[in-house]
Amino acid sequence: MRLDKFICDCTGLTRSQAGKVIRQKLVTVNGELAKQPALQLKTTDKVSLDGEELELIGLRYIMMHKPAGYICSTDDPDHDTVFALMDEPLMERLHTVGRLDLDTTGMVLITDDGQWSHKISSPKHHCAKTYRVWLADPVPESAIAQFAEGIMLRGEKDLTKPAELVIVEPHQALLTISEGRYHQVKRMFAAIGNKVEKLHREQIGALPLDPDLEEGEYRYLTDEEVALFR
Repeated sequence: MRLDKFICDCTGLTRSQAGKVIRQKLVTVNGELAKQPALQLKTTDKVSLDGEELELIGLRYIMMHKPAGYICSTDDPDHDTVFALMDEPLMERLHTVGRLDLDTTGMVLITDDGQWSHKISSPKHHCAKTYRVWLADPVPESAIAQFAEGIMLRGEKDLTKPAELVIVEPHQALLTISEGRYHQVKRMFAAIGNKVEKLHREQIGALPLDPDLEEGEYRYLTDEEVALFR
């Protein structure tokens, strides 16, 4: 790998900025002053910028327990984003895999791997997502069949894809869907005359939310967990 590209990948600097710090004699390779941006590095080379050794950051896969009051966006003038809860290098490279509403809690996946993200969020991959739902009115048993057949949402032309509804308590249910229409869970229950009062995402695909994560906390996924979505 070229020296200037290595610096870019480690720091987020542009190629021209990387060349500038090299010309300013701020970069060393194995303790020797670097002069050429095009220098080809070996895997054993040690690169330092202004006395700090640089380390190449690989692709990152993160699970967060999102609290209410945060949005899944990189920037918003009115609300804090989930990235305000994180302390990671090169934050600008990270993005959320899909979104949860401002008042929805639960699992959010965060990554800088666009292909991996697409396999989870793209409708054609039918990645299931399970929500725990608290409702204003009791959920009738008949709703199980309605959700399994598909619900016609207001303003839509097609039924939702079949969804699995499990009634936990009269006012609480688990709903598993395989698509991500706008405010889908809330609109599905509204279509049968009920109102969602609280919503929490418990699982994406075969990966459940880590019960040890408190709201606002996050951790890196294991290699096995990452592979669940490959």
